[in-house]
Amino acid sequence: MVSIHMCDDDPDDRLLLKEALQEANVQNDIDYTEDGEQLMRFLRREGEFENLKGQPMPGLILLDLNMPKKDGREALAEIKGDETLRHIPVVILTTSRADEDILKSYEMGVNSFISKPVTFGNLVVAVKTVTDYWFNVVELPKR
Repeated sequence: MVSIHMCDDDPDDRLLLKEALQEANVQNDIDYTEDGEQLMRFLRREGEFENLKGQPMPGLILLDLNMPKKDGREALAEIKGDETLRHIPVVILTTSRADEDILKSYEMGVNSFISKPVTFGNLVVAVKTVTDYWFNVVELPKR
């Protein structure tokens, strides 16, 4: 089964997403990092993530834009600029609704941009829609 990886510095947002996945009956495994630097170590299986070498990459990355150390924009640029990572679908999931963030994200190769829903019910609907699309509708590369 394809796993989901969420990179978000807000522990409340990570918990809400986990609960929304459960509510939406999404069975995919999910793991988390807290900033873009940690995300890149996770994806490259470096540092504290060396023990994951040989394990499959996530099938979907949910990426916040505004984080410390390395923000989502910088991480997105690294992911899409890396031959071994660029195939992983990246969905921006952020509080930003700024047109410039949306445009820039798509210019950088993001696969989808979603502004975080305000209510839990709307988050459940968004999560169900996104996971249905990425895991049941489209064909993802086998890696």
